[in-house]
Amino acid sequence: MIRHNRRKWMGSLLLLITALVVSSTPFRGLSSFPHELRLMEGSLQQLRVSVPVMGTLINSNPDILHVNGAETREVAVDLSKPLSVEPRRAGEAQLQVKWRSVPLTAVKVNVLPDLRVIPGGQSIGVKLQTAGVLVVGHHLVDTGKEKVSPGEQAGIHVGDMIVKINDLYINDMNDLKKLVGEAGARNTPVQLLVVRGKEKLNMTLYPAKDRKDNEYRMGLYIRDSAAGVGTLTFYDPNSKAYGALGHVISDVDTGQAIAVGDGQIVAASVTSIEKGQSGNPGEKFARFYNESEVLGTITKNTPFGIFGKMKEKPKRSLYNEPMPIALAEQVQEGPAKILTVVDGQKVEEFAIEIVNVVKQHFPATKGMIIKITDKRLLEKTGGIVQGMSGSPIIQNGKIVGAVTHVFVNDPTSGYGCYIEWMLQEAGIPVRSPQAKTPIGSAA
Repeated sequence: MIRHNRRKWMGSLLLLITALVVSSTPFRGLSSFPHELRLMEGSLQQLRVSVPVMGTLINSNPDILHVNGAETREVAVDLSKPLSVEPRRAGEAQLQVKWRSVPLTAVKVNVLPDLRVIPGGQSIGVKLQTAGVLVVGHHLVDTGKEKVSPGEQAGIHVGDMIVKINDLYINDMNDLKKLVGEAGARNTPVQLLVVRGKEKLNMTLYPAKDRKDNEYRMGLYIRDSAAGVGTLTFYDPNSKAYGALGHVISDVDTGQAIAVGDGQIVAASVTSIEKGQSGNPGEKFARFYNESEVLGTITKNTPFGIFGKMKEKPKRSLYNEPMPIALAEQVQEGPAKILTVVDGQKVEEFAIEIVNVVKQHFPATKGMIIKITDKRLLEKTGGIVQGMSGSPIIQNGKIVGAVTHVFVNDPTSGYGCYIEWMLQEAGIPVRSPQAKTPIGSAA
């Protein structure tokens, strides 16, 4: 009995000691120490171990990193004070913290090449040509004998993209109308190549002759282009690549992403603004300015926006020199600014608050929740309005992301995406070639 009580007492004591250790400040400091860290060349990071002892830090590659200013592999450190980590060049290094001969913790550091881009904020006009023609509806053709939709009979769905007729690629509605008319006159069907999602389908369609205008028709409503207004997010002077909008361009009727065949961006000038209200998002109204002067091409339309190349450095930038970017895990909750246009072509800076940050290891569109706090912008727009998508978000002297969506029931707030994912879509690598593991979180 005595032995049993002793074991029970010892077990309780061990549990108590374990609980005290786990809840202690030094243990919490160790457990919060990152296992992997990404830094940009030229930046400075502080790491906290928070253990009240003197220790040793072993740096596997002092050519890449300096710790507390030391250029040696072993550095004596006071573990109760923050460690200053200074990246010297791109590459990988391992930092191990020891107390005497006991390993306490370690972190793998990926140093990425210094990357800077010019923040945008300019209003741009977007002209997009689809890769084929998009089916947005069916209609009935009155032949005099019956009313029929040949397209619906052929099995064509709303949202399908017709890319070929009789083995010829279709670029616009005029090409399609001509080929359908020729086939109808010969009383022969047309062979269609249709893209539906990830499928490619071969279909046969028999044109029907409309008795009113004597034209052969497919019984389909189709669209071959889209146009609108958005905001430029960034421009890379090295590659001449740009990113804008921060979200995909979808067809207004089908809601499907538009496959890019060809596209251009031009300058736009804001003429007026419809103020946003709860349940009714506002909108920037703008006109294409000097439409014949093409600013750049559109080669990609993705969930993170539109991307392509610009002919030259964008005009009317608020910041004319490249600005460093923040990695996804470096964005913090707190004050920030956005760059956007509310009148004419003048880019202005407005105060916002980043109220929530989602730690993302892989690309996703909703990385942060933002709230407009600038009184002048709230008075002018009511918050985030359509056409503001793509406005760059600046925090602590770095580009951190772009405005993407507004909350319908609260136009003062909305979503933003991280700049890192937009740069990736633009073909501008952020991760170092050596970094093949998922992104870790920083302290």
